[in-house]
Amino acid sequence: IALKTAPGHYTLHLNGLTKAGHPIEFRRDIHVSRGDYKVVVALSVPKKFTDPDPKQVDQINHDKSLKDEAFKKTTPGQEWAGAFKAPVDASYSDVFGTQRKFNGAVLSIHQGLDYRVPTGTPVSAVNAGTVLLAQPLFFEGNCVVIDHGQGLLTLYLHLSRLLVKEGDRIERGQEIGVSGATGRATGAHLHLAVRWRGEYLDPATLLTLRL
Repeated sequence: IALKTAPGHYTLHLNGLTKAGHPIEFRRDIHVSRGDYKVVVALSVPKKFTDPDPKQVDQINHDKSLKDEAFKKTTPGQEWAGAFKAPVDASYSDVFGTQRKFNGAVLSIHQGLDYRVPTGTPVSAVNAGTVLLAQPLFFEGNCVVIDHGQGLLTLYLHLSRLLVKEGDRIERGQEIGVSGATGRATGAHLHLAVRWRGEYLDPATLLTLRL
């Protein structure tokens, strides 16, 4: 469930066709409760990440356009197969949904999962897919975006080195980069994000699904 979804009752309604071409539908009532997230994590970062100059604002806007264009290129078919595997073998340093305060101001909600790893740790793809983006960005640092098909993307941020390029076909567990502290990072770690049909969801949930 996306962070912006209000608590309440919703109906999940799916329509499709059987192999024989007959219509089929599925309905289920879903109750969404309020999430129990950390209120604030205070962090200190270079001033350019909280008060960028005009040139840096241009870079931020350019990066946003670049990401928006990449996100439009998702493939409709399924590229992933089987369960999703953690990108590194490490504990979490921060979780999804945390309200974050940078240099004294609340600027964002953490929309990913941070792994506590030192610079130089190999980072692997959580499942098979195609690389949509592999380049340095202002906030994300060296960033890889993998399209797994059906509107599902995973993002790997703050890498010290990229080992793939846009258009590469990737298998689950394949090394795609090396961890670091590039972009808006207070220290070495890996930020993993999951984007599903335009919404950021908790990666920890995806990694526990038995597929």
